[in-house]
Amino acid sequence: MSTTATMPMPMRVRDPYRLGHGHGHERQPSTEHGERGPESKRVIVGYGFWIFLLSDIVMFSALFATYAVLSGNTAGGPSGKQLFDLTNVAIETACLLFSSFTCGVASIGASRRQVGVFYGAMAVTFVFGAVFVLLEAREFASLVLQGDGPQRSAFLSAFFTLVGCHGLHVTCGLLWLLTMMAQVFAKGFRADIMRRVLCFSLFWHALDIIWVALFSVVYLIGAGQ
Repeated sequence: MSTTATMPMPMRVRDPYRLGHGHGHERQPSTEHGERGPESKRVIVGYGFWIFLLSDIVMFSALFATYAVLSGNTAGGPSGKQLFDLTNVAIETACLLFSSFTCGVASIGASRRQVGVFYGAMAVTFVFGAVFVLLEAREFASLVLQGDGPQRSAFLSAFFTLVGCHGLHVTCGLLWLLTMMAQVFAKGFRADIMRRVLCFSLFWHALDIIWVALFSVVYLIGAGQ
C-alpha cells in the first residue's frame, strides 16, 4: 500500500518594508498615503507657493536692474539726494519690520489654535501695514504735487515703478490679511485654512525682505549720491 509523502507548505515570508516582488512574499496593504496625506498636501502647497514667490522675486530683480541703469538719468531734474526724506522712509521701514514680527506671532497663534493671539497679532499687522501704505502714498503725492512725478525723468519713472510695485503688493497683502481673518472666523482653523495662513505668512515676509533691499539700494544709496 503506497503512501503519498506530504511536503511541508512553504512559509510565507512577511515583508513589512514591501521590498519583495515575487509570489512568495506577502504584500502588506500600504497605509502611508492615508497617514501622510495631509502633511504631503501642506508641503506641496508650500512648495508651489515658493515657486510663485520666486517668480515675483525675478520680477523685482528686473525692476531693480532697470532702476540701477536709469538712476543717474535725471534729465536735469532732482536726484534722490534732493528728494528722499530718510526720516519718513525710516518710519516706513520700522512699520514693515514690526508688521513682519506680528505676522509671525499670528502664525504661532494659529498653529496653537489660540484665537485671541491670532486675531490680535493679525490686527496689529494690518495697522502697521496700513501705516506703511499711507506714508508711501503721501510721499508719492508730495512728489507729484511739486512737479516731480514719474514723467519728470527716467530716474523718477524707475523709482515710481519699483517702489509703487512693492506698495501695490503690500496693499494686496492687507486685503488678503482681512480675508484670512474672515475665513478663520467663519470656518475655524481647518487644514485648508492653515495652509492659506502659511502662504500669507510667506508672502508677507517676502515683502519685508524685498523692502529691506529696496530701502538699501534706492533710498540709502540714492540719498548719498
